[in-house]
Amino acid sequence: MADDGPVEHGYPHLETVRAAVTALYRRLSCDTVRTFSTSVAPADVAFCDTDDLYLGAQRVARELVRHYRLPDARLIVGFRAMRHAANVELAAGPEYFVELNDRFRTHRRDIGAALAHEVMHVYLHRLGLSFPGVRENEILTDTAAVFLGAGWLLLDAYRQDGVSSQKLGYLTPEEFGYVLAKRALLFGEDPSVWFTSPQAYTAYVEGMARARHDERQPPLTAAGWAGRRRYARDRRRAQEHPAASPRADAPYSFTPDGHGPLRVCFPCPTCHQRIRVPVRGRVRARCALCRTVLECDT
Repeated sequence: MADDGPVEHGYPHLETVRAAVTALYRRLSCDTVRTFSTSVAPADVAFCDTDDLYLGAQRVARELVRHYRLPDARLIVGFRAMRHAANVELAAGPEYFVELNDRFRTHRRDIGAALAHEVMHVYLHRLGLSFPGVRENEILTDTAAVFLGAGWLLLDAYRQDGVSSQKLGYLTPEEFGYVLAKRALLFGEDPSVWFTSPQAYTAYVEGMARARHDERQPPLTAAGWAGRRRYARDRRRAQEHPAASPRADAPYSFTPDGHGPLRVCFPCPTCHQRIRVPVRGRVRARCALCRTVLECDT
């Protein structure tokens, strides 16, 4: 939790974020991911200063448990002084103890954001899904919370003015915006209408630009002129020198297929699973993981 300190920006964790989206699809299946097509509504997790602190926190926790489809999980929420925003004790269940930072006693509108992350820890714990390393696992948790419809609260908790700043979660604001944009493109949502923070809206707009950039990478037919030219040059090089190494910055790679045609491997713009198709002009590819149909010009 950045509190009146520097807020990291950009996309330093982008590869881990993309791996987290792929891991979600692999563990849950495409059909299960699509059951989360409706995000948590702002009214369901609203918290005003006149609400009782403990009863209100329990109400928001129950709503997030319902959203994540954990009906047999019971969260007991408390408050104490700590360095981090929150902490959850991942026991066998069905009761889980969540501790929130004492600052949320007076910053109650952000309790939903903190609980969105902690309840997702419970969800992933029950799934048996984790990444090695503490930071990687926290990035997985942030990404999953956003992609499954509750993490917009974490981005909205990002606020900055001339004298103070606040950000919850391990992703940068732009990375939160990127994952939220991926979700918006998948389900046709417009989460920007829920933001109360102007900084959150700006980060979402930047994340959306990055997400749309994924959809315009060759060999997809939506790629721009410059990308298509680079792709044609790389393809010609691969055909003439099959053993040559691909460009390090290229999102695709070419591989020979025995005595058959050259094949190109590239990430699905929805779930980032690698797709491999033959190099033979216009083809339609379907991602086996998320079932997205992609128009390609290989």
